[in-house]
Amino acid sequence: MAKRDYYEILGVSKDASQDEIKSAFRKLAKKYHPDLNKDDPKAAEEKFKEAQEAYAVLSDENKRRQYDQFGHAAFDGSSGGGFGGFDASGFDFGDIFDDLFGGSGFGFGSARSSRSRASRGSDELMRIKLSFLESVFGTTKEIEVDVMDTCDECHGDGGFDQVTCEHCHGSGTVTSDQHTIFGSFLSKTTCPYCQGKGKTYKRTCTKCRGKGRIKKNKKIEVTIPSGVNNDDRLRLAGFGNAGSNGGSNGDLYLQFQVADHEFFTRENDDIYIDVPLTITEAVLGCKKEVPTLTGNIKLTIPAGSEDGDKQRIKGKGVNNVSEHHKGDMYFVMKIVVPTKLSREQKQLFEKLDKLGLDNTTDINKFNKFVQQNEK
Repeated sequence: MAKRDYYEILGVSKDASQDEIKSAFRKLAKKYHPDLNKDDPKAAEEKFKEAQEAYAVLSDENKRRQYDQFGHAAFDGSSGGGFGGFDASGFDFGDIFDDLFGGSGFGFGSARSSRSRASRGSDELMRIKLSFLESVFGTTKEIEVDVMDTCDECHGDGGFDQVTCEHCHGSGTVTSDQHTIFGSFLSKTTCPYCQGKGKTYKRTCTKCRGKGRIKKNKKIEVTIPSGVNNDDRLRLAGFGNAGSNGGSNGDLYLQFQVADHEFFTRENDDIYIDVPLTITEAVLGCKKEVPTLTGNIKLTIPAGSEDGDKQRIKGKGVNNVSEHHKGDMYFVMKIVVPTKLSREQKQLFEKLDKLGLDNTTDINKFNKFVQQNEK
């Protein structure tokens, strides 16, 4: 069967630029790569090989001129390299597969070295315990954290007396032949002697053992804003692990664990507190001194207060500076029934009982239901 025209395979015109040719091959490679066509990998493989052959020729100006002049006959009689008459051995698809598949290579070409590039340091997470009031009002704490820091002996280089790597000649990569089902290709891999840096040192730093970074214990003074809550996080930019090859530091995240308070409870930025009342305080009403986050106040308890009744005071909750919000405070009435009575107190309750304190709407409804239920 006659071979298809290379320009037709890539879907470009004969005067297409190299950028257009590369772009066309990228689209076809992604469309027909066998690893991305699990349903019919054999059919995809044939189209993929066809596109590779076309790209290998048209992306090379010299081979493209030969092809434009003689067509497929330009490569008749050449020794096989995986594409029939065309010899593709030695052709490096590395850059296009790196661009297309993020450097994974899929078994072809070169995996570009990233070790010589500046790399940002990783982030760290540290849990910090706070008291209830520290979380409400904010505080300043000195914390200790263990992070990777740039070696102060070699300043992050990992050694002294820098020289060009004799194995990769400063490129950071070494080239070797790769043999696949598609033929032979040049594969570039990270130089194992310089780890992709393109340089080595006559003397390795003994403090960091050539790593350029060491573990350090750092003391940091941290200002914790008012209003942080349980599991909230605070980001300290640049206080994480040091980067490599001149990369920036990572960040340190503080995650708060807030202790419970004996009396106050928090819901979002609102504060709740139970106010215990005697029976007489609830029945007759009173003025009662109650605590708030900022000191005591006098609260008016209305006569006839019931268990669970709430009173709200606006703006007496948490001042959350991060959320730009100030909560309220709620006082929840809790009527305390005495369990131990003196003789005199017991006599007074018995006297009250005889005066018909049960003559209320709710009690009357309940008693009526009890009588009906007997039938």
